[in-house]
Amino acid sequence: MPVVSDLPDIVQSWIGKKRHEEVGECEVERGFVLSACSSVENANPIYWEEATSTEITDGWIAPPTMISVWCRPHFWSPYSDEEGLPLRTHFDLKEALEVPEAIMSADELIFHTPVRMGEQVRQYQILRSVSEIKTTRVGTGRFWNIEVIYENMQGELLVQEDIAGFGYRRKA
Repeated sequence: MPVVSDLPDIVQSWIGKKRHEEVGECEVERGFVLSACSSVENANPIYWEEATSTEITDGWIAPPTMISVWCRPHFWSPYSDEEGLPLRTHFDLKEALEVPEAIMSADELIFHTPVRMGEQVRQYQILRSVSEIKTTRVGTGRFWNIEVIYENMQGELLVQEDIAGFGYRRKA
């Protein structure tokens, strides 16, 4: 694991480690799937026709691109004193590196096992890298890469997501 010379020790200690292991607050549910498909006019019959979904995917599945929906925490809950934040490692980095702004510049998803109705999805994040301080047109900050692993409750890998971001302070 490369050491970035001016990276705070706390951030350096996060690199390569599982962080923020969380289980989604709701089960995968067909009503959400149909609403999502309707909102983007996704007419794929595996989401709308039972016979087609049975033939092609051995039953109802969720669109793979909905994966983060199943783990996104509610902004507010009566059971928590904290506001729900998705991708907590990203927000941890902004705070630890004292960068108020961030741009997510790339997001790659690698699909493994279909997400099925009734499943509950869990995820964890791994900080893969943080750059030295860089200055770009938008400001001065650091680039980072976060990997998010999504699994079902049986431990099967559903999706691997690789997210690149740039946290920065705007130019004066």
